[in-house]
Amino acid sequence: MRIKVINPNTTLQMTQGIADAAKMVARESTEIIAVSPDFGPASIESYYDEYVAATGVLDEIRKGENENIDAYVIACYGDPGLHAGRELTTKPVIGIAEASLYMASMLAGRFAIVTVIPRIHMMLEEMVRGYGMSHKCTDIYCTPLYVLDIENNPTASIEKLRNEVRRAVKEGGAEAVCLGCAGFAAFAQELEDELEVPVLDGVVCATKQAEVMVELGKKTSKAMTYRPPEQKNFKGIFANFTTGIKTKAAE
Repeated sequence: MRIKVINPNTTLQMTQGIADAAKMVARESTEIIAVSPDFGPASIESYYDEYVAATGVLDEIRKGENENIDAYVIACYGDPGLHAGRELTTKPVIGIAEASLYMASMLAGRFAIVTVIPRIHMMLEEMVRGYGMSHKCTDIYCTPLYVLDIENNPTASIEKLRNEVRRAVKEGGAEAVCLGCAGFAAFAQELEDELEVPVLDGVVCATKQAEVMVELGKKTSKAMTYRPPEQKNFKGIFANFTTGIKTKAAE
């Protein structure tokens, strides 16, 4: 099978790290195609970044429909473009945040998220609520790390990450921890070994869930919510995004 792993930011060094994490757990027969969009922010740390990046994710899914892709993984912890992406394809579309939250909920009674800078706390709080996991999530712990700090200085980054993961477990009572940034992938196993609780990287979780869905032959439902967008014209820089199904109103 072929899984397209989309890093919604345009930092190719981070895309390579995400690819390494996905390939590490994928089956030998699974081909991982890791990409970044042709346009978008270098990192995602605000609502603005996330909304702009979502259009790049959708562009990569549109391309993937002509690339014999079997499933898509959105490798940013805000899952930008997830629901819109599911409208564009019958293939499974998995967000790394949703994947890690579901897996954590099956491994532990209560879990925490440890992520990057404090300004995204509300963004993740809203996301957790949207996934119906607020009653399971003990708290969201923010580090002082920007996304690109992780790429530029991984040694210093893991120490800052370790401090918050330890606090979530020792002080917050978390029985598992979700790492709230795709750039944290390389640190998960070391922290799990140290703290003896599940520490979940979303890229790994989403890759395995995508494989299972493909192996089971499951498709994205088109019954209502994720049916293709109604056909209409798009102008300006979005002219190439014209898509959808015809409706009576559009005829």
